[in-house]
Amino acid sequence: MLDMNSFFGGFFDMIFSMSLNDIIDILIVAYIFYKIFMFIKDTRAEQVLKGIVLLFVATQISEILKLHTLYWLLIKALDLGFIAALVIFQPELRAGLEHIGRTKFNFFSKNSISTSEEIFNKTIEEIVEALYSLSRQKIGALIILERQTKIGDIINTGTSIDGAISRQLLINIFIPNTPLHDGAVVIRDSQIKAAACFLPLTQSKDLSKDLGTRHRAAVGVSEVSDCISLIVSEETGDVSIAKAGKLYRNISKERMINILRSNLKVTTQEKGFFKGGIFKW
Repeated sequence: MLDMNSFFGGFFDMIFSMSLNDIIDILIVAYIFYKIFMFIKDTRAEQVLKGIVLLFVATQISEILKLHTLYWLLIKALDLGFIAALVIFQPELRAGLEHIGRTKFNFFSKNSISTSEEIFNKTIEEIVEALYSLSRQKIGALIILERQTKIGDIINTGTSIDGAISRQLLINIFIPNTPLHDGAVVIRDSQIKAAACFLPLTQSKDLSKDLGTRHRAAVGVSEVSDCISLIVSEETGDVSIAKAGKLYRNISKERMINILRSNLKVTTQEKGFFKGGIFKW
């Protein structure tokens, strides 16, 4: 029988004997686990992580109860499971490493705005007005807003424009049967960089079956970069947005303005280390 007094005594002795380095070490590890959990939250990897935790708990219980055969099987399953997870979740691991690479370790500098407030607001206004004008006419459209991760390889697949953003230009690009209507428009640094760009399609099985190539391309490019994809459905006129591999449908005009302002603002400023790029609504 476990002596509770000796257990708590040893626990408190360990706490009081901790040095500053130990505390820093624990905080760093806790922060890493927190970021990992937030990254995999609401993805397939979250369910796998839960399974691994349950498998680990079952392994410890089988060892305590001296169930030797079950313990041996669970140990082997954990060993093989680690290798299998590396293979199965290779896309998620790649996306995670890209996410780490995009992190800016800027602890002390103040935010420095590189784009004026007037240009920023005007850009948002022109994009949103074009989106909902196309929506009313049920004209399909796909607009990619580049952020920190550069997508020059995608821009190079299209026709270079390098024009100022205006609702008239965006609407004209997507008019059916015009040379540039088929494909995506990419916007970089408050400029329309290119049109008729080809995008990678998502392999996700979670998307609704009624969604076509345009929506799958929007989600696909958001999986391999931190861009924001704006989509207008030619069948329904609904406006959707894709970010970080997730699709959000039927976005109202007011909500779209708020989403773009809260998310694109970070690209005009130097982000501090503890300011996460959380998708605000």
